[in-house]
Order: sequence, then structure tokens, then C-alpha cells
Amino acid sequence: MPPVPASAPSPADPAAPPPPAADRVYAHVKEAVLDRRYEGGTLLTEGELAQAVGVSRTPVREALLKLEMEGLLKLYPKKGALVLAVSAQEISDVVETRLLVEEYAVRKCVPVTVRLVARLEELLDEQRRRAREGDLRAVAVADRCFHAEIVRQAGNQILARLYDQMRDRQLRMGVAVMEAHPDRVAKNIVEHAEILEVLRAGDAEGAARWVHDHVGRVRDLARGEAR
Repeated sequence: MPPVPASAPSPADPAAPPPPAADRVYAHVKEAVLDRRYEGGTLLTEGELAQAVGVSRTPVREALLKLEMEGLLKLYPKKGALVLAVSAQEISDVVETRLLVEEYAVRKCVPVTVRLVARLEELLDEQRRRAREGDLRAVAVADRCFHAEIVRQAGNQILARLYDQMRDRQLRMGVAVMEAHPDRVAKNIVEHAEILEVLRAGDAEGAARWVHDHVGRVRDLARGEAR
């Protein structure tokens, strides 16, 4: 098994107390799973994680239990934690839920507000910049934020909370698709720009059709069914 990579340092307020040990382990493992540095099928051991993060095994167990509850890991007593691969059923469930929420939300956003247009333009610029840098995780984050902004603007807080619960699965799938199909980075940006232009034009049904086609491609690509 390859060695467990240490987490990258992040800037922090020197006067602020360090986060609890379990939180540090949780952030380290979750980021690596979402970035696909820990791919599905990787077995993580408490000892390796404790050494990588610089903590004892007790907070490691606490963090792994939390990640198991989120569906990212499966714990095996005295062996470690297995990173769960994204299943075809999970892909189907996530995309079906996204389509139900996002098609409704994009219709509700018409007529579009000046604030939403400005925010979507900002996120498009962020995607382009991150794509030039080759940072797929950051591209995936900006991509998801583009869609989440539309959902929030629809004004249904229950749907917005439901959508936010899919965040980690969306990011993991997004990185996987872009790694397997690098051409999708540029195509996603073009499709987002088209969604924005149709919204500007006040075409609610046209925007919903673009969202349907755009999100549906994620399912097909993640399953390896289309390019």
C-alpha cells in the first residue's frame, strides 16, 4: 500500500488555537478522498493516519466514524477504513436529485436578477482561471458553486439544504469525470456560459433544457457511457 500523504499546510491565524485533533484528521482524509488522492478501494489504517497528521489514534477513530456516517468510508475493526468507490447507483441517485432540484430552480430564477448574473459571471471567471492553473479540485468547486447559486436564488430553503447535502458527492464525481475526460473542463465552462445567456434572455424553459442536458452528461460520463 502506498504511504499516506501528509496534508498540506493551510494559512491560519497564529493567535487562534489549533483545531481539535479529530477535526484535523477529518479534514485531511476528506480532502484526500474528494481530491481522489485516496481513491475507491484504498485501505487506510489508524496508525498511518495518526502519523501523517501528528495525532494519537483516538481522534483518528473519531474522525473515521464521522466519515463512515457520511458514506465516504467503510470501517473494518482491527484492519482500518476502506475508501468507498462511487457506485453506479449513487451516480444515478445524485443526478436524478440534481435534475429535480436544478430544473425547478432555474425556472424560478427567471426573470434573472442583476445580482445573480454578476455572481454567475464571477464563478465562470473563477472556473476559467482554475482551469488554466490545472487545479481540477478548484474547478469542481467553482462548477458546483455555479449550480448552487442558482438553487439558492430560487428561494426555497428546504431545497437549498437538500442540494447542499450532495456537495461532497458532486465534488468527488466532478473530479473523477474531469480526470477521465479532460476535454470536459472546457465544455463545462461553455455550457455554463450558455445557461447564463439563456437566463439573461429570460427563457425559463430554455434554461431548464440546458440544465437537463448539462447535468445529464455528468451521469453518462461518470458511468463511461458517453463523451
